[in-house]
Amino acid sequence: MRAPRDAAKKPVLVILHQATSSPGRVGQMLEARGHALDIRRPPLGDPLPETLEHHAGAVMFGGPMSANDPDEFVKRETDWLAVPLRENKPFFGICLGAQMLVNHLGGSVESHEEGQVEVGWYPLRPTEEGAALMDWPEMIYQFHREGFTLPTGATHLATADIYPNQAFRYGENAWGVQFHAELTQVMMQRWVVRGAHRFDLPGAQKGREHLQGRLHYDDRVRQWLADFLDIVFEREAVAGG
Repeated sequence: MRAPRDAAKKPVLVILHQATSSPGRVGQMLEARGHALDIRRPPLGDPLPETLEHHAGAVMFGGPMSANDPDEFVKRETDWLAVPLRENKPFFGICLGAQMLVNHLGGSVESHEEGQVEVGWYPLRPTEEGAALMDWPEMIYQFHREGFTLPTGATHLATADIYPNQAFRYGENAWGVQFHAELTQVMMQRWVVRGAHRFDLPGAQKGREHLQGRLHYDDRVRQWLADFLDIVFEREAVAGG
């Protein structure tokens, strides 16, 4: 059983990209660890803090847009990533968030050369460095049309067949993953309904496979996320609240 909520812990900055978006299980697990959530939505005009001095770290979530889009908020968020990197604060980028981190670090975000997408459940394999860090699920949930190159100096943590760069760490505290461990059951059902137009793309799975896969694979995904959040955020919580 976890310790009761610790008021001394700093909040985690949560960056979302749609009015209806939710931090899902990431938010639930961070709150269970005693962190309040400071939720900002830059596409809706929310500012980002000039420093993370008063935060335990930040999580930047995904969205339907591309990290290469010309929108003002995309550039603003990508530039803002200098803040957690400069201050060496924990940062966790998920899908679009990881891709923005890659762009910030000089890597590139691009589609598969044969037009393949990952939409559904796919095998995931840790690299040697990833396996040394923690246990990983064998299958993981994906919902993306673009992948990323590994930034220079990053440590590759997990790979897959179609998009080989699935997880990485840059420096001590910046982490990015291409996949989605944050989805609750309700979120997945909503994605299956609203994202059905993507199920005919090359390599995508039909909606029923998304929901059936959750029954088989989600327990290990949930455990991975709990362990990963402890690695990313609880070291900071112990060291600096």
